[in-house]
Amino acid sequence: MIQILHNNRCSKSRCALQYLENEHIAHQVIPYLENPLNKEELRELINKLGITPEALVRKNEAVYKEHYQDKTFSDEEWISILTENPILIERPIVIKGNKAVIGRPLETVVELLKA
Repeated sequence: MIQILHNNRCSKSRCALQYLENEHIAHQVIPYLENPLNKEELRELINKLGITPEALVRKNEAVYKEHYQDKTFSDEEWISILTENPILIERPIVIKGNKAVIGRPLETVVELLKA
């Protein structure tokens, strides 16, 4: 089953969810702001994305600019920061089996689903 880490306030996230619905693709919506990922879930997600924890950070968020900008953190520190501040996680994230993509642009989601 396809999973989507979704934030309804995000237009890109709504677009990815709409695509799944329009294509009649069975999916599970994970409202990650209401139900934050724990450290192990986040590590697994990062592994599926094939990126570093820092690459998952939304750097335009006020929380990032106020507390983390221009500072250096280890991967484990970033994982802790992201679990404590899920608003900093890029979105949407679409997961298919052992692969995942950040759905920006939507074409990355389309490519994942074709694979």
